[in-house]
Amino acid sequence: MATHAGHVHARVTAGAQSRRRLALTLGLTCVVLVVELVAGFWTGSLALLADAAHMLTDAGGLALALFAIWIANRPPTPAKTYGYYRAEILAALVNALVLLVVAGGILAEAWQRLRQPAEVLAGPMAVVAALGLGVNLLSAALLHRGASESLNVRAAYLEVVNDALSSLATLVAAGVVLTTGWTGADPIASALIALLIVPRTWALLRQAVNVLLEGTPPHLELAEIEGAMRAVPGVRRVHDLHVWTLTSGREAMSAHVVVDDVRESERLLESLHAVLHARFGIDHTTVQLETEPSPVLQIKSPGVSSP
Repeated sequence: MATHAGHVHARVTAGAQSRRRLALTLGLTCVVLVVELVAGFWTGSLALLADAAHMLTDAGGLALALFAIWIANRPPTPAKTYGYYRAEILAALVNALVLLVVAGGILAEAWQRLRQPAEVLAGPMAVVAALGLGVNLLSAALLHRGASESLNVRAAYLEVVNDALSSLATLVAAGVVLTTGWTGADPIASALIALLIVPRTWALLRQAVNVLLEGTPPHLELAEIEGAMRAVPGVRRVHDLHVWTLTSGREAMSAHVVVDDVRESERLLESLHAVLHARFGIDHTTVQLETEPSPVLQIKSPGVSSP
């Protein structure tokens, strides 16, 4: 006897709850992007141009995140029985890959600038960097809550946090150029921006790939889930247990459960679903109830010896 439970299709995704904040962050990011791009060419600052490139990536990522939230909340179809939840995970994957490419480009250009120093207008550079820092901190505050609930929003949050750090590095570099006249601080700040991008982006990429490969969510332990299910009265053992992520905050599970008496299926299934929801937050479950197979009598054929 099998049952399929879960009301996940009727619920709003965690990313959707942050739609307005993502839209506001996108608007702020686009404004700062234009300002930094113009100021970067005007002042000759590679750090500002690097930050503008990062902002461009952020703007694309935020737009992609908003699109993913819209498509993820479309209803399921016969061809897409789970709906479009994975669109959010794909958006996070694309964001991570683009960020890694941007980081590589920044490092290459910074190396060239160290070999061939260029003049930098440090005063305007400092003003624009301070503006970028303020906007990034505001954007991070807007997305902080949603970042703990949605991988897609977390991608956007990490991007604006990295931008805040890069704006800070640019501001420090401008201060060094103003006080010492050493323009090498500008490409060094650019290299630091790139190095700040890589670790968090790599972790985000690994998370997205794990979801797409239907790996076990890192915050859940199969052994713990199996033990909780076996603790339900009437359950003998659990096998073929699988847990995977549909999208951020939406886990699914399937399992075969060997029970004493399948005639108690209603009670057993209700108890199992209650445990899975209360302890592990798993709402989308498929449980197959089974009994132990009867012993099979082995009949020996005449003239054939058993090993």
